[in-house]
Amino acid sequence: MFIIIWEFTVKPDQINVFEQAYGPQGEWAALFKQYPGFIKTELLKDAIVSGRYLTCDYWETEQDYQAFKNAQNGDYIILDKGFESLTMNEKFVGNFLGSP
Repeated sequence: MFIIIWEFTVKPDQINVFEQAYGPQGEWAALFKQYPGFIKTELLKDAIVSGRYLTCDYWETEQDYQAFKNAQNGDYIILDKGFESLTMNEKFVGNFLGSP
């Protein structure tokens, strides 16, 4: 399993919108579901630091994720630009391998 993790600091007045958009039923997951190899998206909320979140996008393989990146027609960029006003900070944490 191949997992992509991002960290976000969300503006206090945008938390509900962010949780909807980045959660397992949100727009990001809907985009990813269109491509083979996508498993799920998890949204983790920091238990101590308000507004801090991690997103974890699970793919069967790195090749599936790369195929998604190569095949999508700019939809990723459109979503990214559309939601950038929700956050104060966005940081790529890394790519991880997990057990199935």
